[in-house]
Amino acid sequence: MPYQYLKPLWKRLSPSMRIKITRLFQPTFTVSAAAVVLNEDNEVLLLDHLLRPTSGWGIPGGFLDPGEQPESAVVREVREETGIELADVRMIKVRTIGRHVETLFSARGIGEAKVLSREITEARWFSVESLPEQLPKFQRDLVKAVLKGEI
Repeated sequence: MPYQYLKPLWKRLSPSMRIKITRLFQPTFTVSAAAVVLNEDNEVLLLDHLLRPTSGWGIPGGFLDPGEQPESAVVREVREETGIELADVRMIKVRTIGRHVETLFSARGIGEAKVLSREITEARWFSVESLPEQLPKFQRDLVKAVLKGEI
């Protein structure tokens, strides 16, 4: 179908109008950032989260705020939920789950983990041998790959 006659009109539209029109025809989605956070003993930080209906335990993270970059979001989320500061933050994977985009990082945690959010019931460091049974398989495999240096 020839749309070339629309090109001059499209170019005359303001950038904000082009974005609005594009978003009318694109599906909406959510974006989150999460991290495999290791301490100096190579233990991983896991949170028991009220909003995870099936498992509870998982790596820390959360949704991006409008205009926020994924790395900034994961640093903010970990700080807000646990008080841990992150160093050596590295993106390791991006994946989609339906209409959700998940950006995954590895990082070194600095400080003691505390529960600072009503969404979290517990924050603990786990060795690879003591990972909770309820940890989702994808996250279990991700933690092991990071600890082995595979990603």
